[in-house]
Amino acid sequence: MAIVVTLNPELEALLRDKAARQGQDVGLVASELLARVLEWEEQDSEEAIKGIQQGLDDFEAGRFRSFQEFADEQRRKYSNRHKG
Repeated sequence: MAIVVTLNPELEALLRDKAARQGQDVGLVASELLARVLEWEEQDSEEAIKGIQQGLDDFEAGRFRSFQEFADEQRRKYSNRHKG
């Protein structure tokens, strides 16, 4: 299946330059870049979901602290950095 994508001139020039540096066809380079971005996006989503699930699991197991405790800790952490 062929998909036609219109690129602005600057992006097209960058893509063509990258393909030339790699000695590869511009279509192949574009395809590989898209595949990497889509893979990264999927991994990022999976990691976010795992993090949210871990937070929910911790909350249900009683492993949590109040926002005030968190805010106090952040204040201590960052105010000590500015004193040095």
